[in-house]
Amino acid sequence: MAKTPRTWSGARTPSGLKRVRQATRRREVLAPRRSAAKTYVAKALTTAATADSEATTTALIDALSALDRAAKVGAIHPNAAARRKSRLTIKINAALGGTGVSSGGRVTKQTGRAAQAKAAKARIAAGKSAKAKGAQTAAGKARAALSKTARAEAAAARETAAPAETAPAKTTRSATKASTSKTTVAKSAKSTTTKSTTTKSTARKTTKS
Repeated sequence: MAKTPRTWSGARTPSGLKRVRQATRRREVLAPRRSAAKTYVAKALTTAATADSEATTTALIDALSALDRAAKVGAIHPNAAARRKSRLTIKINAALGGTGVSSGGRVTKQTGRAAQAKAAKARIAAGKSAKAKGAQTAAGKARAALSKTARAEAAAARETAAPAETAPAKTTRSATKASTSKTTVAKSAKSTTTKSTTTKSTARKTTKS
């Protein structure tokens, strides 16, 4: 136990005293980072009020860098740093009359009109498939996102292939009809021959008798 007076209301154990020393050292390191970030943010806002775009851009970059440094060492939370950077950029853009200020941190990706239209169609098709059938797998969504033109082409190809398949069927039907007619003719010929033989035999029997 630490030898402290009975009126002492702070830490008494060795671990508690160590925590006090650690907090003091940490405060000495982190407090200047937090203070610098606040200072740079205030400077950027005051510079934006002068309507000087170059100076405002420089002040904004310094403020964003200070916020990033404070978040990196743990002086502020990374989400808090991101929120403050976003709000600062919005305020500066509004102060400059809607003129965009480049922060120098992130480069926006430029896409063409064709790519944007294609992405919009894909989103619409995916939304329709999700509404119609609920949750689907990636393969199901891909199948549902097929364009109408592709389905129409497939239907036309099936229609063109159908007559070619029906033509041999007709020839086979005619062949079967011809074969059945031949068999009927043969059967009739056989019946006539049998009838003639039976009549001859009956005639012979009558003559003998």
